[in-house]
Amino acid sequence: MWRTVGHPQVVSLLQRSLAAGRLAHAYLLVGPPHVGKGTLALDVARALHCEGEPSPCGACGPCQTIDRRVHPDVLWVGLLADEKTGRPRTEISIDQMREVTSLAALPPFQGGHRVFIIDGAEHLSPAGANALLKTLEEPPPQVVFLLLSAAEGALLPTITSRCQRLELRPLPEAEVVRFLEARGLAPDEARLRARLSGGCPGRGLDTEFFQRRQEALAQAEALLGEGVGQRLALAAELAAHYERERDVEFLDLWMGWWRDLLLVRAGCPGAVANADRAPRLEQAARALSLPQIRAALGSLRSTVEGLRRHANPRLALEVLVLGLPRLEA
Repeated sequence: MWRTVGHPQVVSLLQRSLAAGRLAHAYLLVGPPHVGKGTLALDVARALHCEGEPSPCGACGPCQTIDRRVHPDVLWVGLLADEKTGRPRTEISIDQMREVTSLAALPPFQGGHRVFIIDGAEHLSPAGANALLKTLEEPPPQVVFLLLSAAEGALLPTITSRCQRLELRPLPEAEVVRFLEARGLAPDEARLRARLSGGCPGRGLDTEFFQRRQEALAQAEALLGEGVGQRLALAAELAAHYERERDVEFLDLWMGWWRDLLLVRAGCPGAVANADRAPRLEQAARALSLPQIRAALGSLRSTVEGLRRHANPRLALEVLVLGLPRLEA
């Protein structure tokens, strides 16, 4: 059975193509992180190699080796960890793509197809993208490429034009709730996670993300009562984190909290995403004005944009935290 949650039109299209033996040589699966692109790609790989019924059965040898990502004809390519730091690299290298193009030129080892899943295709290095492009221009027989991307605008237009584009959009909240409850989450927790997942079921299962969320929202709430020294210390800590990880997830989470604050202040408490923080949101909303909240949201957006344009992290975050409103105890 197909494990992809939702996206019935996309799944149906692929099933019909598989049944007719008319699968395209390359697909571009686009959509936000955790929406199901990787699961769908593995579903296609299993369906191409499955030996059971109905296909993909999930129980036969090929299905199980694909699940473990050890099937000789299915290669998953993504950002590798840096050997020195252990953190993900910023590019999919030319060496990785040379391996792909070399394997693509060989006949399948076990099944009828070679399948290459390129996760985060927007991270292809320029040389790696050009190496892939040459193969896409003259695709070998019995080879299927599945490019996964959350930022298709960063891909070479010549690559996207040689792929069949399939868009995976966020799912309705109720569908994500059902998915999470089926995975054993209690109803209240499933509803909260579904609302916070933004329609991406994989995000709802990411326990580490929800732990990071709790930490980030605790920081956002605590800042309202902290003075200059504490704020500068937090800015230094966050700048060090950003320089290590190069992600702005904590600022995105802060923006979500301030957006909820705006909704509460505007009289729409039922629309907040962070429903579990309602008491603190209501308390802060009573003490802050709409102009203050809007200004804070504007500062957060500007900081995220500045960091993505390579602004000095320490300076940008110091300006941000010192400019946020402060509530007197």
